[in-house]
Amino acid sequence: MALKKNNIAIAGSSDEYEEAVAQISKTQPTLVLLDIQLQSNKDGVDIAHYLSNEQIPYLFLTSQTDPVTLSRVKETNPLGYIVKPFTEAGLLSNITLAWHTINQDEEKLSFKTEGKKYTINQSSIQYLKAFDNYCYIVTSAKEYLVPHTLKCISEALNQAHFFQCHRSYWINLRKVVAVATDFVQVDSVEVPLGYSRKKKLSARMAETPTLN
Repeated sequence: MALKKNNIAIAGSSDEYEEAVAQISKTQPTLVLLDIQLQSNKDGVDIAHYLSNEQIPYLFLTSQTDPVTLSRVKETNPLGYIVKPFTEAGLLSNITLAWHTINQDEEKLSFKTEGKKYTINQSSIQYLKAFDNYCYIVTSAKEYLVPHTLKCISEALNQAHFFQCHRSYWINLRKVVAVATDFVQVDSVEVPLGYSRKKKLSARMAETPTLN
């Protein structure tokens, strides 16, 4: 296969929606290649919406070019749309350009837990939570318990997009939905807000665009 031959690691593959989403959630790939036709009721465009919510980049790789499909694709935000049949050179060129865009626009966070190494998009993080000398990294898809302190993990983040709202919590400012008296709503989750930090949070929020 062209990908393996060019030393591109394949995290998994599936032609069914549920299995594909489960694999993506588990492996947190850098880039996903999507066919639109799947062996399930939901198709590749449905997966694209899931990936967009998780801030995971993707390319369409499909023979579907009809107006209805293209209209649905326009509602997503792919890094490319490769029409079959395609050449190996064309595929690799599109992947190279996609990676260039990803590396320019996205910041990663790498960590190890339970003997496995993970690399996730910082933009997919909802919040961090201290747990003794450990730290929970929480995304909408998964929760990771890592053997590092909250301070250690927070120092690896882009501080322009994250804020310590409580002594035990850091939040992704781009995912804040609402700020209440004693909590911040991050997506659908209520995260504690320290009284002394509310004023500073309001000032930071005025400077930060959201992802919602």
